[in-house]
Amino acid sequence: MNHVAINKKQNAMVVKQAGPLALIQDAGRFGVGHLGVTQGGAADWISFRWANWLLGNALNSAALEIVMGGGLSFETESEVRLALTGADLDAQLDGKPLAPNTSFKLMPGQCLVFRQPRQGLRAYLAFPGGLNAPEVLGSRACTAREQLGGLHEDGKPLKVGNRLTWKGTASAVRRIAEGQGPQMPASNCRLPIVLGSQIAAFSGRSLFQAFNQPWTVDNRADRMGVRLTGPALHGSLTGIISEGIPLGAVQVPPDGQPIVLMNDRQTIGGYPRLGALTPIACATLAQCLPGTKVWLTPICASQAQRQYRNQLASWD
Repeated sequence: MNHVAINKKQNAMVVKQAGPLALIQDAGRFGVGHLGVTQGGAADWISFRWANWLLGNALNSAALEIVMGGGLSFETESEVRLALTGADLDAQLDGKPLAPNTSFKLMPGQCLVFRQPRQGLRAYLAFPGGLNAPEVLGSRACTAREQLGGLHEDGKPLKVGNRLTWKGTASAVRRIAEGQGPQMPASNCRLPIVLGSQIAAFSGRSLFQAFNQPWTVDNRADRMGVRLTGPALHGSLTGIISEGIPLGAVQVPPDGQPIVLMNDRQTIGGYPRLGALTPIACATLAQCLPGTKVWLTPICASQAQRQYRNQLASWD
């Protein structure tokens, strides 16, 4: 009994300092929208998958989504290989810089720290076999608004003293080919959007403004939605009968400033929509810091599907 308890204690990593937002996420919670339960899951699903791929994990294995960094730090109790992808949050291992999009080894007593964004907003830290956490409605993803998921099934971010454990050992040590892995958004990045059925309700002037000038990512942004600021868009519809809201839906409320609805969005809504960002565009937007300039670029559904299939082929 004592021997088993000691091994369990050693196979863990302890939170020494909590940053602003570190959440356990997986691929998301699907098939429960009719219950009013949102999708959740990793906001930058591309970086999330690459992190698991580096360790040979199943691509939907639970990992950590770390926003901003903010001094989040861990100390490991056992030797472990982790993978880090996505934003460059100035991660350091015992004071030495860690490059994103690689796997690395930690030894007992070593300290891993995330400081502040240098490029991008969200980093993903994958663990061998995936993090251990209770499964709620088919997922371990944290959704704070619904108090679902996470270590204690309450959707809350990590706190000082939390102990993270994982399922096994890294089954592979892989490298991402140059130019193939996650790409952080540059200034004036383009976000492909598939136009929706309400597009004709917007004025011609508003449509020109929507797609022919940059929008600014506002500081009013979280896992529910990202507000874009620019000229007010106007149309003939002030509201619609509430309908299902897909990932990336671009709603235009009465003030005319678009809101892109993200992973923790409500399941239904009644504002007219320009359309929906593609899944790849949603991952890009999830990495945009406030003040980033973005362009909405219309594409057809078949183009979006082809780009999505090509992205999925990266992990075959």
